[in-house]
Amino acid sequence: MASLKGKVIAITGAAGGIGSVTADLLASRGASLSLADMDEKALNETARGIRDKHKINVLTTKVDHFGKLSGGVNLAGTVGKEIGLKAAHEVSDEDFDLVMAINVRGVMACQRAQLQNIEDGGSIVNATSVAGKIGIPNLLAYGASKHAVIVLTRTAAMENGHRRVRVNAVAPGSIDTKMLGKTEEVAALIAFLLSDEAAFITGAVYTIDGGMTP
Repeated sequence: MASLKGKVIAITGAAGGIGSVTADLLASRGASLSLADMDEKALNETARGIRDKHKINVLTTKVDHFGKLSGGVNLAGTVGKEIGLKAAHEVSDEDFDLVMAINVRGVMACQRAQLQNIEDGGSIVNATSVAGKIGIPNLLAYGASKHAVIVLTRTAAMENGHRRVRVNAVAPGSIDTKMLGKTEEVAALIAFLLSDEAAFITGAVYTIDGGMTP
């Protein structure tokens, strides 16, 4: 089991399904956490639950409280309002722009801030999707945004290798549906990539989809 003792990790999208499970797992492995999510109520509930369970320092404020940053996990995102409903010739500018603003610009901004503050030897994990690796009907905006996250990840990995800063991505398929993947499986992979056991892994995109994609 990969230890994260002594590490300070910032998680965006921390109140979501994968985010809350990931936060709980990282806390169980000794990490101090700075959590962020647009759903303030759910975020506070997540942070309180982790504090009570693991008796560790969990903040919903700026990570600079800890004086350092060891890792970042960028899970915040949206599927938009038209996912599964609109074909490529029907997608609206409004929905496309919304998905891109959150899934691409949002991840870029978070990753940029993390790269500016992370200690040498740190690790960042971004969330993409199998939809970003292959074309899926009626998932144009979401798939395009998640493909962009792969480019954000690999570019940052190449640019920061001299600092031993690693940047990787996880690409889940369908998660937490009957006979398919579990959030715990995604969280376990994220924990590994944040740990020193993954010290020579960077620029990689790990697919977790039960073999759905090639």
